Amino acid sequence: MNEEDLCFLPATELAPMIRQKKISPVEVMSTLIKRIEHLEPKINAMAAFNPELAMDRARKAEDALLKGAALGPLHGLPVTIKDLAWTTDFPTESGSHINKGFQSKIDNPFVTRLRDAGAIVIGKTTVSEFGWTGVSRSPLTGITHNPWKQGYNAGASSAGAGAAAAAGYSALHQGSDGAGSVRMPSHFCRLFGLKPSYGRVPNHPVGAGDYTSHIGPMTRTVGDGALMMQVMSGPHPLDHTSLEAWPADYTGRLDDGVKGRRIAFSMDLGHANVDPEVADIVRRAAQNFAANGGFTMTDVNPAWGPVGRDLARTMWSAHMTRTAAQLPKFEHQMDPGLVACIRDGMKVSMADYQDARMRKLAYCADIQVWFEDWDFLITPTVSVAAFPAEKLIPDHWPQHAWDWLQWAEFSYPFNMSWNPAATVPAGFTKDGLPVGLQIVGRRFDDLGVMQAARAFERIQPWADKRPKMDW
Repeated sequence: MNEEDLCFLPATELAPMIRQKKISPVEVMSTLIKRIEHLEPKINAMAAFNPELAMDRARKAEDALLKGAALGPLHGLPVTIKDLAWTTDFPTESGSHINKGFQSKIDNPFVTRLRDAGAIVIGKTTVSEFGWTGVSRSPLTGITHNPWKQGYNAGASSAGAGAAAAAGYSALHQGSDGAGSVRMPSHFCRLFGLKPSYGRVPNHPVGAGDYTSHIGPMTRTVGDGALMMQVMSGPHPLDHTSLEAWPADYTGRLDDGVKGRRIAFSMDLGHANVDPEVADIVRRAAQNFAANGGFTMTDVNPAWGPVGRDLARTMWSAHMTRTAAQLPKFEHQMDPGLVACIRDGMKVSMADYQDARMRKLAYCADIQVWFEDWDFLITPTVSVAAFPAEKLIPDHWPQHAWDWLQWAEFSYPFNMSWNPAATVPAGFTKDGLPVGLQIVGRRFDDLGVMQAARAFERIQPWADKRPKMDW
């Protein structure tokens, strides 16, 4: 096995190799560090990276292996953490000069669980400023490049996680998703990404965005995502919104399939614009899935679709005002789009917000009632393929000071409704840019969504293709 193949090896294959002493954690880590140090100036996916610390932990993992110690399911496997999540050994700067140098005294609960399972945290991945947008740049860390095309959007806010996964920085990457930030970078970078049911993976501190931010895996295979979910999921006392149930057997039941399930398809949710090339790729992938997956796919036009548009924009801008107090000191160092979003949010009165929230709750109820008739909904993941990362909105779309949501209308409905939603690679544009297909399930059916994603992966595999990065 050459060094590149080792860096792209799925965790589901690497973990047993380590346990069986066919390869050592030190060999894995040294190979990975060499790759990251070679590629990182080009990609810029890491907000913080400490190769010395990573090697020290790899040596300890190897010692434990040789001594016959009890081993967790992720023993010796490198993992990255998004730079919005608290970690004790790396700063959490959130892509902003406002948070520069912030160091937490505790780990986020899911970070602790990853460590307890034997994973080695090698660093923090880049984010858009406070995760506010779907574009892979921030005032603090600059542009994170899409490995499939330099200078192009890798998606955000989990930009670094998406770019790192696509570039072979390790098999396991954590993302978070408040309006698509696991699914968007996975779409742009050709990955599997899962936004699970809200509360499935505990988070601390709980966000101030009306319970819309979900923690999930970003991986090159569905199996690796299921492995991460098996470890990260379950109730935790620091997150009062975490679900009571411990995870189902995600890894053991992944191949159950979707034969006979009721699956709907919508290209636009009744209101969204989609680039024709993206629409064609998604339509063909969905038809291939139905033809070979043992189910009948029905085109739908859900009445609740258009309702979310204004709700999302009102609530997104209002939630961004949590940093409004920092404008007098930091505005000149902030993303101009975020500043514009904050200023619009400051115009939303408490009465307006309460009215929007009541309408949102009714909207979410309509979505859950609709899902009584369907097991899954298939849509595009994002309306566009990657575009230049210095732009907030593609040139051929209507321009706006901050409204990037117009090209991501398929994400936020399920952040608000808490339904699990995954993206899988559906194909490439004529320019070689990845396109994703989204699979949404009933609330709490995270296993079902992963099973559907796995079934699609079996029918239309994607992990054999890698970006060349010969820039």
